[in-house]
Amino acid sequence: MKIVISSDHRGTQVAATLASHLTTLGHTATVIGDTSGRPVDYPDAAWLVANTVSHGGADRGVLICGTGIGMCIAANKVHGCRAALAGDELSAQLSRSHNDANVLCLSADLTGTTLAKRICDVWMSTSFEGGRHARRVAKLGEIEEGHAPSSVPAS
Repeated sequence: MKIVISSDHRGTQVAATLASHLTTLGHTATVIGDTSGRPVDYPDAAWLVANTVSHGGADRGVLICGTGIGMCIAANKVHGCRAALAGDELSAQLSRSHNDANVLCLSADLTGTTLAKRICDVWMSTSFEGGRHARRVAKLGEIEEGHAPSSVPAS
């Protein structure tokens, strides 16, 4: 799977660690954006990853900032992005199985590299369940298009 990763300055080390980790698992993982360690505004990094994923340049993305919250908010502004903040393995699993999240957001300050790797492993290995969840994800798409989610039939 092709994965793009980016971070603000607080997540640079976690981003590099995750890229290496995902590569050892057989994925193509690339860190994009400014990796110099200089201050980086999280919306810039979030846009790079969310835009790449939503336009098909990567299968999934990972974003890291101090809390992960700013990245998640910014990434979800990009059409076609379903970013989820996960601080534990269960949240990561459900974000994929129920919400079909295509971007994972992590906290560099609260998670650490060991837990970040575990969260990422679960997120990468979990498939979308579809079924009743597909209808709900379709409703997210309707909202994204400016339509009421009730326009998706409850079948």
